[in-house]
Parts: sequence; structure tokens; C-alpha cells
Amino acid sequence: MAYRLGVDVGGTFTDLLLIEEETGETHRAKTPTTPTDPSIGVLDGITKVCDVAGIELADFRHVMHGTTVATNAVLEKKGAKVGLLTTKGYGQVLQVARSFVPGGLAGWIVWPKPEPLAALELTREIPERLSARGEVLTELDEQAVRAAAEDLKALGVEALTISFVNAYVDGAHERRAGAIAAEVLGELPISLSSAILPEIREYERTLTTVANSYVRPTVARYIGNLEKELVERGVDARLHILRSDGGLMGTEQAKTEPVNMLMSGPAGGVAGATWIARQAGYEDLLTLDMGGTSTDVALVEAGTPRIGRETQVGDLNVRASSVDVRTVGAGGGSIAHVPELTSALRVGPESAGADPGPAAYGRGGEQPTVTDANVVLGYLPAGLLGGEMGLDVDAARAAVQTIADAMGVSLERAAAGIIDIVNENMFGALRLVSIEQGYDPRDFALVGFGGAGPLHANALGSLMGSWPVIIPPSPGVLCAYGDATTRLRNEAARSFIRRFPHTSDEEVRDTLRSLAEEASAALDDEGEPQEGRTLSFQVDVRYHGQGFEVPVDVEVEEFTLASVSERFDAEHTRLFTFALDAEHELVNLRAVVQGRRTTVPAEEIEGGGGDPAHAATGTHPIWVDGASVGATAYARPQLWADDRITGPAIITEMDSTTLILPGHLGEIDRFGNILIRPAQA
Repeated sequence: MAYRLGVDVGGTFTDLLLIEEETGETHRAKTPTTPTDPSIGVLDGITKVCDVAGIELADFRHVMHGTTVATNAVLEKKGAKVGLLTTKGYGQVLQVARSFVPGGLAGWIVWPKPEPLAALELTREIPERLSARGEVLTELDEQAVRAAAEDLKALGVEALTISFVNAYVDGAHERRAGAIAAEVLGELPISLSSAILPEIREYERTLTTVANSYVRPTVARYIGNLEKELVERGVDARLHILRSDGGLMGTEQAKTEPVNMLMSGPAGGVAGATWIARQAGYEDLLTLDMGGTSTDVALVEAGTPRIGRETQVGDLNVRASSVDVRTVGAGGGSIAHVPELTSALRVGPESAGADPGPAAYGRGGEQPTVTDANVVLGYLPAGLLGGEMGLDVDAARAAVQTIADAMGVSLERAAAGIIDIVNENMFGALRLVSIEQGYDPRDFALVGFGGAGPLHANALGSLMGSWPVIIPPSPGVLCAYGDATTRLRNEAARSFIRRFPHTSDEEVRDTLRSLAEEASAALDDEGEPQEGRTLSFQVDVRYHGQGFEVPVDVEVEEFTLASVSERFDAEHTRLFTFALDAEHELVNLRAVVQGRRTTVPAEEIEGGGGDPAHAATGTHPIWVDGASVGATAYARPQLWADDRITGPAIITEMDSTTLILPGHLGEIDRFGNILIRPAQA
């Protein structure tokens, strides 16, 4: 038998999901994450999951890995010391940036501008210049390149970025400068903007390439160590890394283009939710991934997550494709407080984290959190992680009592207020990816996962009108499920600035075909067979003179500029409620190639007669809608397909707890999903 392994490294735990490829049988394991070297936690987890499944390391066929190594390097500001070569006159491109300050008018006063990832003292200007059409206006000064490289080497740079003006049209000057610099710098990683992001706008192109250089040594070191250890331990499997857009890439590409994996972690959850929901027959989804610190939400349409053309991590916003995930500071550890000035309850974005964590964890935490409020209301069982971790109910009540005293309300009312506010915060994030993008959330199912998502998903479904609410099996390790069931993906893009009257259908088709060949090369290198691959294409369009563009999906063989005009006008109207009688202009062309879909079936569970009484473990009171009611508790591993659970109910499992509210019904499908709907539906 052959197995594929999904590995997701989180801030606290490393999750592993082992899938037998023929039957879909799964085995799960959790190990503590090792921040100093995450590969240690991964390798420990691999050993543990093999012991659980009773298999050998040699039985692995594929290892798919979602990691936050690149993300953490940016957030913790622990990346490489980056040198930068720019065209003469453009040395301060990162300092000038864009005239945008987040927040209101006061942002100009209080906002601390982030330091560029490549310092000005490590930036060197090189005499060279191409026109916007690729014509050589000034030849590359090769001696200046060599002198700059020697200077930066003496200053101890750990990575080099080369970003010349208009290099997106022709990267010849960058490639030559890279070759010269490599002679001086040896094995030092060199990133070229014409290879990383061959698109217009020199600031975004430079920033994205510098970010690639910033995380490249860290990522390369991590992946190299992991590959080496896997081989030494006898794992004869191909290792793939999860991209920010939810696809997989090979390790060599991950080492050279790590900017494409900055959102690797959240993308795994969306990929897992998409896969498990597709098995259950749902392809239009809103995803709700609620952890201890934050909640990530995304929209999936027709089985495909919406892909954004920007990736944001902390203060860094780069031009790299990623799943359009919105994050809000609402998690199980979010701290509740009542400011003296307003006396109005606030929740988050500050978090108690994992240490000391919520008061209920019994690790010395005293501040009231969302988890403590759930404990007070009776929504959480006495222990987490299958009973391995007990909860201190008295400490949780004492913490929430401070909120009750500050507001002059009862303990339960204060706890309910904390839950209502955190739900509203997540509701706002879900609106950003649905209503504010022109989608009606009532047309979408809602998938709740993560450690805390299933506790709040029923309430969010009611707020959004999104039914059914789907709680997948083992929702706490769904990101690892996504890693194990996604497929290889690569894209190639190029700026192609033409007003529609100045180009032709055939010219655009030829360019798209060329991009498809370029994107397919990475899959060829990974040995991915041609059979089963899918190709998709996009063109970024704007009205001539407009400052931004809108992506439009196209088919190469059926491409016409006339049809693109119509579709762009329709999409512009959907997004902004109007279209203009103005000339259209192409900006970027893009080809995306994906490997075969996984043929791994979803694991099915035994069917029953619809009565879940065999899985009931007791009844205990919960506080809901201003009153105490009795809720039946169920052990999820004992539930059968077709079991119907009437709320109020609490369903417990090793890595999460699901709450079904009064007036709602939860039905177990043949894949073990809990499908929650209003009872009258």
C-alpha cells in the first residue's frame, strides 16, 4: 500500500495526516512545534504517525508540507541581510514606496513607517536603462556591477536582489548583472526581478523580489535540512511545499522562489475545506478557520478558491498570488477588556497566546479570553485534546467575572457578550470576502474548522444566512488534510500593455500559449505527467487611464478582445456597480497550470439508523439566549452516518468541539461531516 502525508506546522502544534491512497483511510498525529528548527517537530511527527498507522517510512509516496517558515521570518524580522542593485537614479525606490498610509487621517502622525527589507546603505545604483519597449537606452556598466558586488560582499550581505527599471520587458541586463555578481559572491542567492515578477510597476516588482531574497536563505536551509533528514531516515518520497495560492511546488522552486509560500499555512486550510466539501457535494463555500490568535476567512466559488494578486504578511504587501484570505484578530485567546473611557466591552485583537494562554488553561493566565467565556457558558468540555488537557473552570469564571463587575451585569451575560462580539468581528471578515465582493452569502455553505471554529460556526451561519454549516472530521488538522490532497501548480505572468485597438486576438493568443509552456516547465521538472493537467488563463484589464486593473478569466482558443470587453464591463459593474464607455487596455497576461487532481477518496464511515443516542455521553447545562438549557453531549468518533442531532448539543472530539444551537439540526453524512441547518429547513 502507498501513503501520502500532509504536514502543517503551526505556532503551537505540528499536525500530520496520513492517507492511504486506495481506501482513503486516515491516521492523525500532533506533536509540539519546535520553533528553533521546525524540521525537528516534523520529523518527530512523522515517526509518531508511522507508529500510529503501523507502517514503515519507506511506505510513503508523497510528502506535502505547509509551513510558516517564510511567514515567521518576515513577522519576526529574522530574514537575510539583503543587498540591492537598481538602475541609476532609482536607489530609493523602496523608501519612496507608494503614497499610502493605513488608517484614518491621524495615520500620517502616528503610523511608524516600516523599515525596508533592503537597507539604503546596502543599495547600489548601476548605470543602465531600457525603454518601456525594451530598447537599450544605456548599456549595462559591467564594471559598476562588479564593484558593487565586491562592496556588498565586504559589507556581509547574505542575499542579493537585482531590480532594474523596465526589466519586466527584457531581463537581459538583469541576467548579465546576475552572472557577474555570481562570480564575485559565489553561492550567495541572487534574485532577479525579471524572473520573480516580470510585471509593470517598479516599486512592487522591487519589493517583491527583495522579499524573496529576504526569506530565501532561511527557507533554503530549512527545506535542505528536512530533505536530508528524510533521506537519512529512509523516506523514499517526493517532497512538495504548499504555495500561497493553494497549489504545490517542488523543493527547488520553493528554495529559489519562497515569496510564493508566504501564505502557505492559511492556504492549506482553504484547500482542505474545498476538498472535503467537494466530496460532500458542495462547491460554493465560505471558510472559517478560527485558531487561538486569529481567524482566517476565504471564499470558494465553483470549487475554486478566489486567488488574489497580493500577499500581505504584517506590514509587508507583495505582488504574489495567494488565496484571498482575510484575517481578523479573533481567536480563542483573544482578550476581552472594558476601557474606562467608554465602558464598552471590547474583544481582541490582543491575545493571551499559548503561554500563559487563557485562564482556563491553568498556566497562570488571568485575563479573560474567548475560551474562558466559552467555558463559563458551558460550551467547552472539562478537558481538551481528548482529555489530555484539563480546564480550570474556576479560573475561567474568575477571569470573566472581572468583565461582569466592570459592566455591572451577571457573569453569564458578560460571557455571552464576549462571544457575541467575537462573532460579530468574524462576521465582518466574512462580509469582506462575500458581500463586499458582490457575492450573496446565502448562496454559499460555511465550513468551520480550526481548534475554535466549530464552536462558533453555527452562530456565524445564522448571521450570514449560509447553510449548511459544515464541520469536517478532525477540523483541528484540516490544514494538513489540505496539504495532502492538493495538487502541483505553477503560473507564469507577463506585462502586456496594449490598448485593444493596438493589438490583435492572435497576438494575445500566442503570448498566452508561450506563458503556458513557461508555466508547464516546473511541472515537467517534477515528473508530473501531461495527462490530467489543466490550464487556465487570465488577462488583467482596465479602462485606458485607470489606475488599477481587474482580472478576467479567458480561454485561449476562444479568445477575442470583443468578448473580453464585455466580460470586463460585467465584472466592473459587479464590483463597482458601473461600467464606462471608455477604451479598454490590457495590462498583464497570466497562465496557470495544475497537475492531476488527487484520486484519493474521502474516508467513509459506517451508516446507522439516524438515532445518535449510542454516542451520547450525558447532559449538562449551557447558557444560550439569556437562559440555562440542557444540552446533550456526544462523542464524535461514535457517531454514524445519517445520525441526526437536535440542538442544543455539544459534540466533542480530540482536536475540537462543535456547538449546535437550539432550533438547529446536525446531520452526519457518509464522510463524517456534520451538516448543520435550521431545524425548520
